[in-house]
Amino acid sequence: MLYVTLPRECRRKLPFYLALEEFVARELPAGNYFFMWQVEPTVIFGRNQLLESEVDINFCRNNNIEIFRRKSGGGCVYADQSNIMLSFITSDSNVNSAFNSYMLLIEHALRKLGIDAKSTGRNDILIDGKKVSGSAFYHLHNRSIVHGTMLYDTDIEMMASATTPSDSKLKSKGVESVRQHVTTLNRYISLPIEDFMQFMRTSLCGNEQYHLTDVDIERIIEIEQEYHSSEFLYGHNPAYTVTRSLRIEGVGEFTVGFEVKNDKVRKVSLSGDFFHVDNRIESLLQPLVGVVYERNALLEAVGNIEPSGVIVNMNKEQLETLIKNFF
Repeated sequence: MLYVTLPRECRRKLPFYLALEEFVARELPAGNYFFMWQVEPTVIFGRNQLLESEVDINFCRNNNIEIFRRKSGGGCVYADQSNIMLSFITSDSNVNSAFNSYMLLIEHALRKLGIDAKSTGRNDILIDGKKVSGSAFYHLHNRSIVHGTMLYDTDIEMMASATTPSDSKLKSKGVESVRQHVTTLNRYISLPIEDFMQFMRTSLCGNEQYHLTDVDIERIIEIEQEYHSSEFLYGHNPAYTVTRSLRIEGVGEFTVGFEVKNDKVRKVSLSGDFFHVDNRIESLLQPLVGVVYERNALLEAVGNIEPSGVIVNMNKEQLETLIKNFF
């Protein structure tokens, strides 16, 4: 198996490495290829997932965590510099066979280090019954691409917050759930992360390698552009509705609903037991339509709305409180 090597100075965002997998599958000679990579904090969600159902978008934005969609199925993944991403590309066009081969390769490599690792029937590798690696796969150009995580010393708190919807109850349960079901490799070995990566490379590939050329990298960058596009990131997302209710003392009970698609507000609904001055209630929140569904963007738009002429006893600060209730 050939190890695909990048120039030493090559440190890229996640889409580059997904494009590299595609490049190997599309354009390199038949055979088996493997490489490892790391990224700054990033969330990667599956081809068939709804972004807003899997990712706390506002938390990611506020903590400089990037978000990308991949072409394989499976669940949402958080990666950082203390997580190792593994990529296996093979000429075996039988995806199930390729996936099983990959899982056994990783399991056996960990066992060489004295770790009692076990692959599950689906897509995880466990230590002491806890997940240390998750994988996904897809078929491309008569090749199979299998990629996965290795949670070496990943920030589990950050993982739980970034990959859990923003509802506070779900978040609190999500953190607890993640702690219970995942572990990190550094709890079982004393190797520094760089030494572990070298071990994996030697164990799986020996000294065999393929050096990417400047021309190769130019082609990879071309393939990469699709992953950066809004169409690819949001294209599989149906519209969804988020509803929150809040009672404002002296004003009344409010229920606000946002219909969101492709990260933007499409429709706004407002109901409750408050008193309104005239019939402009339906259009009061119209300035929010077309705005990115994100706390600061919505609050900025709310600043242009004067509610007192429509809803009795309501001021701008209370309207802002209503919007903050969503986040």
